[in-house]
Amino acid sequence: MERPPVEQEQPELTQEQLSELLQIRRDKLSDLQAAGKDPFANTTYDVSDFSSDILAAPAPQEGEHGKIVSIAGRMISRRIMGKASFAHLLDAKGRIQVYCKRDDLGEEEYNAFKTFDIGDIVGVKGYVFVTRTGEISVHAQEIILLSKSLRPLPEKYHGLKDAELRYRQRFVDLIVNPEVRDMFQKRSRIITEIRRRMDERGFIEVETPVLNTTASGASARPFVTHHNTLDLDMYLRIATELHLKECVVGGLERVYEIGRLFRNEGMDAMHNPEFTTIEAYQAYTDYNGMMELAEDLISRCCMAVNGKTQITYQEQAIDLTPPFARVTMNEAVKNATGVDFYGCATDEEAREKAKALKLEVKDKTATKGKLLAEAFDAFVEDTLIQPTFIIDYPVEISPLSKRKPKEPHLTERFELFIAGHEYANAFSELNDPVDQRGRFVQQAQERAKGDDEAMMIDEDFCLALEYGLPPTGGIGIGIDRLVMLLTDAATIRDVLLFPTMKPVK
Repeated sequence: MERPPVEQEQPELTQEQLSELLQIRRDKLSDLQAAGKDPFANTTYDVSDFSSDILAAPAPQEGEHGKIVSIAGRMISRRIMGKASFAHLLDAKGRIQVYCKRDDLGEEEYNAFKTFDIGDIVGVKGYVFVTRTGEISVHAQEIILLSKSLRPLPEKYHGLKDAELRYRQRFVDLIVNPEVRDMFQKRSRIITEIRRRMDERGFIEVETPVLNTTASGASARPFVTHHNTLDLDMYLRIATELHLKECVVGGLERVYEIGRLFRNEGMDAMHNPEFTTIEAYQAYTDYNGMMELAEDLISRCCMAVNGKTQITYQEQAIDLTPPFARVTMNEAVKNATGVDFYGCATDEEAREKAKALKLEVKDKTATKGKLLAEAFDAFVEDTLIQPTFIIDYPVEISPLSKRKPKEPHLTERFELFIAGHEYANAFSELNDPVDQRGRFVQQAQERAKGDDEAMMIDEDFCLALEYGLPPTGGIGIGIDRLVMLLTDAATIRDVLLFPTMKPVK
């Protein structure tokens, strides 16, 4: 009654067939336990080797015995041929063939092996050899059941074609889809490379609170929770920025944090309510220094997982070799639309220009800066395929960024766009406590008018600034989006092990 190996395409199981298979496996477990061979009683197994290491090592000559190995993993296929059988084992580093022969294992152990099910976790000890077809394999001298799988694996072509099911049952997705395991191994290498490079550049990694009494550091709608003991509403952090800059005030002049942020906003191919970023702050530099840091990190991560800085993302050729292009927001909009918003004499003239572009202007008092940002979103962002720093943002939408000395209506801020999406946001950090408080007040006024993404006033941060923040550059890079880019993933849910999902009723 057992299903064929997962590699072979088979008709989808009916509910009745599935129920029968589930019962057969439970009966097998009961028989094992009754015989004093409970597989769940196993606590350890001496694993000395892994599939990819065995396959990468020099192979023994045909007919010769290679090194003795001890491996363990999930049995994902099996072919029984009387007195000898073949199986494939999936371990942490890949898959390898195992050859089982009754004369070597003994009749009792061989018969026990024939009762194993696809999906069972087994341990194998034996020697490496090469089959007549040239496949490097392990000739088993011992094979034992380490854990019983009570549920059959889905057939690859039917059981996991539903993307929703893959995300809900990621554990099964990882078992049957090697490209998914590869994706998350690359994600790990990307994060490791970021940490390694940041450490080389003299940064230290710190941790800041996830629960906060104010939601600030970004323009976003927060998640609200309640602390029972303190009888206090709190917010899951929407950014790590303010706490990290407080570290710089305290003398930790190069700090970063890789961590989860939480924003109670929409979900689409590029957005998940919880996501991972790196935020970093460096004293005595500005947004130009952060551009160089972004180029360095992204190009090195690309090299770490792809071996080169030229990639294809969703059928678009992209070159991540530094330096990246740099264009002011006003120049980008002017090039795309012909409209120079900062060339307008008044905000009213700018609003008329926006209407002529068919921009929906809900705010009847919208300024040049806000209109410029809306025009950028509408006409420019999705056209930026090659990596491009859009620099010099309007002060109205940059409450934490330092003004440009000779153009106070602009700030020293950039966002990095690749393949039509934002990947990084950075500033020359505002360190004037009076200006900062004024901008927080302005944000609070926007919040009072109904903008639930406007920032709250963070009194602790205002206090810290009064002690003196040195000239500082700061940056945030979305790690999930970076992984998407470097692994050619179409949606953020592909690069999150457990994306946010609506419960099944």
